[in-house]
Amino acid sequence: MGADSKKTEQESLLSELLEIRRKAQLGGGESRIQTQHEKGKKTARERVLALLDEGTFQEVDSLMEHRHRGFGLEDRRFPGDSVVVGFGKIDGRMVAVFSQDFTVIGGSFSEVQGQKVAKIMDLALDAGVPVIGLMDSVGARIQEGVYGLAAYSELFWRNTQASGVVPQISVMLGPCAGGSVYSPGLTDFVIMTRGISHMFITGPKVIKSVTHEEVDFESLGGAAVHSTKSGVAHFAADSEEDALRLTRQLIGYLPSNNAEPPPYQPSGDDPGRQDRDLNTLVPVDPEQAYDMVQVIERVVDRGSFFQVQEGFAPNALVGFARLHGQAVGLIANQPDQLAGVLDIDSSDKISRFVRFCDAFNFPLVTFVDTPGFLPGVQQEHGGIIRHGAKIVYAYAEATVPKIAVIVRKAYGGAYIVLSSKYIRTDLVYAWPTAEIAVMGADGAVDLLYGKEISAAEDPAAVRKDLVSSYREKFSKPYRAAASGHVDEVILPAETRPRLIAALELLKNKQGSSRPKKHGNMPV
Repeated sequence: MGADSKKTEQESLLSELLEIRRKAQLGGGESRIQTQHEKGKKTARERVLALLDEGTFQEVDSLMEHRHRGFGLEDRRFPGDSVVVGFGKIDGRMVAVFSQDFTVIGGSFSEVQGQKVAKIMDLALDAGVPVIGLMDSVGARIQEGVYGLAAYSELFWRNTQASGVVPQISVMLGPCAGGSVYSPGLTDFVIMTRGISHMFITGPKVIKSVTHEEVDFESLGGAAVHSTKSGVAHFAADSEEDALRLTRQLIGYLPSNNAEPPPYQPSGDDPGRQDRDLNTLVPVDPEQAYDMVQVIERVVDRGSFFQVQEGFAPNALVGFARLHGQAVGLIANQPDQLAGVLDIDSSDKISRFVRFCDAFNFPLVTFVDTPGFLPGVQQEHGGIIRHGAKIVYAYAEATVPKIAVIVRKAYGGAYIVLSSKYIRTDLVYAWPTAEIAVMGADGAVDLLYGKEISAAEDPAAVRKDLVSSYREKFSKPYRAAASGHVDEVILPAETRPRLIAALELLKNKQGSSRPKKHGNMPV
């Protein structure tokens, strides 16, 4: 064979590959792509390219096709099937990604989609990099029967094995129903997109036929519902672009895996900075509300506080921030909402976040101002005992550096569970406004001296004196500091340099635990 014919054959082979690649990149075809765009949605491939640093995406398994016949599948074969998978970089750091392709049979989860996602997750686990799923699918591919169900099982198993090993993020950019919702439910963070993403076990039609309730998609499982009521979603984005931006921002705080510290980011903020507004920001009156976010933002590196689950259980705050460039997990009560009380939802919110931070080496910084657990029949019947126990379990189990700042109220069981000294918090600081007691002064006086007050000639005056005496004796932080329950009473303005110095001390802290398979957390 001559040189020219060999060259022609090589060119033919290259042209064939390029044509196959072109076809694969079209997914379900140009008309389906146009329909996707008309809905205001990007294609699976466009989403991946928008998420990752330019030019870094490397695709895997782009030519796999389903093997099933019948039910109209014979003539519906597409290179790559219904998902785009591969790896690339976000701000120079490697991540694995899969993006469901709605243009191919509605992005339905097939045997092949399961195999492709399983492969990229296995690669991510071996390489120690985060996994990001861009979700847009009608659910299981019904025509494949048990093969699709088995693929789901493989995915859920891998989600579980990856939990606490590499960060997992689910970005909801379309529908997600039935068994599909359990994979996002197993991941660390769920980002939903308002108007176009929905999550539910059973849809409106099934609900109407079974319970006769009428509900639309948005009211049943939209971003607003899951980011404020159910707590399933950690973030609600206004658009696809916003969802992908949030994903990149979140990755900026997360380590690649559980063997690494969170990424350090140099800060121009002075580590010794003291904000004197903190000295007067918190009202002395324990009944007066204020915004804890203002406290946090004055302490951490400027602009670094990144709230998680902001709309869910707003009486508690959780999120990431940086102190002198070091990423930390922040937990706080929010006196501006329900007086910062702990209830079922806030207990779940706090405990899950604490466990994530412990798994991925985030030091924990807790700002405490709570009157206790929310009383009431609804809370008791809803299991506040079990849910509240999750907080103390999570803190007591955590081996990362733990620092607490008691800002104002720290009463009863809520004081104990929120990173108190004797559940092995490394350093506990208190502001002069701190009140550490079994319960608030008013309630304690009524309980202890109710009969005496009622029998007095001037009950109001006697009660006032007793409340003042109780606060002086039990509610100020100096008694707790004298007994070692508080390590130091500090000026509020000193909080930032104190925390930074404490983190420097504890940066090489080694966690120790007794040998066991795992504990039995109250879930």
